[in-house]
Amino acid sequence: MKLAVFDFDSTLMDGETIDFLAKPLGLEEKVAGITEKAMAGELDFFESLIERVSLLQGLEYSQAVEICKDLPLMPGAYELIPELKKMGYKVVCFSGGFRIGTSPAKDKLGLDADFSNVLHQKDGILTGQVGGDMMFGFSKGDMIQRLQGMLGVTRENTLVCGDGANDLSMFEHADTRIAFCAKEVLKKEANIIVDTKDLTQILNKI
Repeated sequence: MKLAVFDFDSTLMDGETIDFLAKPLGLEEKVAGITEKAMAGELDFFESLIERVSLLQGLEYSQAVEICKDLPLMPGAYELIPELKKMGYKVVCFSGGFRIGTSPAKDKLGLDADFSNVLHQKDGILTGQVGGDMMFGFSKGDMIQRLQGMLGVTRENTLVCGDGANDLSMFEHADTRIAFCAKEVLKKEANIIVDTKDLTQILNKI
């Protein structure tokens, strides 16, 4: 058994989910600025997530769902996942983003599972609050250890791929560590670096 874990925003998906959600509110630039600092490791991930999601208060939930149905997937994503499955990998997605984005992508790409956060809504309107599996800087590392234990997968048979500081915790538990179009803070801990927006480049390096 092998395990491949991918970040979602700016890894499997070309962009940041929360930036797309902030656009109709006219807050895209403000949210993107906070996201940039968080992914570079300059802000605490939990605090930055709470701050960014609070700015989404008032957005209609149905509009958020529609936006997330059509998020642009990264070039090469459709080709990469079936090839990894042929190699014996279970392929999952960990995201500090939101299930309304990761679940449609899971179905499109044929991923085995997605773990992400849930935007709270009341009466069809986002409240600006969030909860879920991936709220903290350590969350991805914590979840990967649980999956490894459940599936009986060693770190030698674990591949991880991400782009930002909140992926560091899962890098600690995998021998194949891919920094994809990544921030310097993550490149320093990677043993495979891909700087081209084409996920199929990974197949040439593993």
